[in-house]
Amino acid sequence: MSFSKAQGLIRLARLAASRRSGISLDEICEEFGISHRTAQRMTDALETTFMNVEAEDGDDRRRRWRVADPMLDRLQPRQETAVEALEIAGRSALADGRLRHASVLADLRDGLLARLAPKDAARTEADAEAVLTAMGSVTRPGPRVNLAPKVLDAVIEALRGPFRLQLRYGDPDAPERVIEPHGLLLGHRSYLVARQPSRGDTILNFRMDRIHTAEALDESFAFAPGFSLEDYAAQAFGVYQDPAQYGEVIWRFAPEVAARAAEFRFHPTQALEQQDDGSLIVKFHAAGWLEMAWHLYQWGNKVDVMAPEGLRSLVEGYQRSDFDGLP
Repeated sequence: MSFSKAQGLIRLARLAASRRSGISLDEICEEFGISHRTAQRMTDALETTFMNVEAEDGDDRRRRWRVADPMLDRLQPRQETAVEALEIAGRSALADGRLRHASVLADLRDGLLARLAPKDAARTEADAEAVLTAMGSVTRPGPRVNLAPKVLDAVIEALRGPFRLQLRYGDPDAPERVIEPHGLLLGHRSYLVARQPSRGDTILNFRMDRIHTAEALDESFAFAPGFSLEDYAAQAFGVYQDPAQYGEVIWRFAPEVAARAAEFRFHPTQALEQQDDGSLIVKFHAAGWLEMAWHLYQWGNKVDVMAPEGLRSLVEGYQRSDFDGLP
């Protein structure tokens, strides 16, 4: 068995031991990025190599493999990647003002290092720091709106319940209101997605930077029936929601930038259509014309808005021809 295959088998054994219901072939394919047949060969090797391997068919008729072997706890693969991932996540949380998450991630990182021998821990820390520095993870360039940590902590606490949230929004001396938080959209400007009972069942967006005080109440509530934050977010190009602007969006990128545009994921629902003249048509359904205009400006005169007419009018006359680079 090659070294890389041995590493993969050890990882599979740890996954099969750590997951309460075991791991299925489909999950192995997803975890390792392999074919179904290769996953079958891995489970064969798992049963051959390790004792106490159990294979059971679940209620969904899928077979799952589980390893009941405490000796696996003594296996200590190199942890550079895990430390790097925790450190990146922790720094991102700190930059977003999510102090509670940053603290927990730091504790997980320190606990992982504490289980290693001192020599291995020092080497792991040094290797991880080298990668983080090279990735530019120490600082993140670009403008962003600062979020109040106490407000963000209260929002997270309310989402965990879920509990109603009492907040002061807009002006610092505005009257307090009670809302029912459904999710949080983090970006260059972050929004709290919520329902305000006094204003009906409509889902609203509250700018996080305009929330001055927030307190999670000891009052639970039920989410709006059928609500999905992923589906809700997909209705917008960025983070701003405007039902009146929602509809089909069609952009045509010039032949000389078509290859570059094809590398972008402008929207989760996008469809790309290569044209005979070398240009590229991008179609999707979303709202948020202003955020679309901000992005389209970077492409200069290399992109045409074919629909909707409102967005076309918004960018008309602002397409420049003297940009030296592409997004």
